[in-house]
Amino acid sequence: MGHAARFYLSPTLLVLLVLFSAKATAQKTLSHEEARALDHQNPVWDSVRAHLPDPASATAAKLEAAADILRARRFLEDAMDYYGYALQRGAEPVHLMNKMGVTEMELRNFSYAQALFQRATKINKKSAEAWNNLGVIEYLSGRYDRAIGNYKRASKLDKNSATYHSNMGTALFEKKDFDRARKEYDIALKLDPEMLQHHGTLGVTTRMLSPADHARYCFELARLFVQRGDEAMMLHYLTTASEAGFDILGAMNSDALFAPYRKDPRILLIVKNSQELRSKNTNIAQGSGPPPLPAEKH
Repeated sequence: MGHAARFYLSPTLLVLLVLFSAKATAQKTLSHEEARALDHQNPVWDSVRAHLPDPASATAAKLEAAADILRARRFLEDAMDYYGYALQRGAEPVHLMNKMGVTEMELRNFSYAQALFQRATKINKKSAEAWNNLGVIEYLSGRYDRAIGNYKRASKLDKNSATYHSNMGTALFEKKDFDRARKEYDIALKLDPEMLQHHGTLGVTTRMLSPADHARYCFELARLFVQRGDEAMMLHYLTTASEAGFDILGAMNSDALFAPYRKDPRILLIVKNSQELRSKNTNIAQGSGPPPLPAEKH
């Protein structure tokens, strides 16, 4: 079952951008056969293969479960085949197309993934997950307005998903629309107060941001936590922003929301420590770190 058939076949699992970086698209894409052969060099392949159900007789549920296991074990090409077998045996198509699209993204086949997500939205215009996943493709392609539109559709279809709002917040941040971005992050945290514990940064990665943008991103999160009255998280993100080189005092001086904190000794200490840390890192990078220890006397 080659790629030529994949447009007509067909994932559910939310897409986490943490799996992808801007460098991924620059890597050479292996053919279906090359990738499969490479996967099968894994020493656990024989034991996994021995337990795979027969595509000709197994139920759709068993075939999908096998595909999930193959995907978890990183046999992605074989997972695609078994998702296809499950679809042929009558599995719900939009559900499978979402899973297959996510798998194609892990294989760096973004055009195939996009085709699957688009087909899923045509079959079921109310699939929030498919709209969100299509938004991820647009985001990774730098088409932020389209991504925002898709995330917005997803969040309207499923009003209880924090992920869709946090994804939208990240796309808005890329457009420098910081006020709207914070509003979306705030909605995400109201829907799931534990998102930071689940995913580290509001359910989405900022790996694609430049260092300067990431520093500003952390400052905007600090501002969000000021609005939420959470000083601990505010200080955490101010520290991260400052250590990354962002002028938090300069930004705070022109921001009325931070007025009560402009002379806060805790923040002055954050700036002092961050300056010392950056100075130390610069010295190490330039080879002017601490002098070597004296040689032992024998």
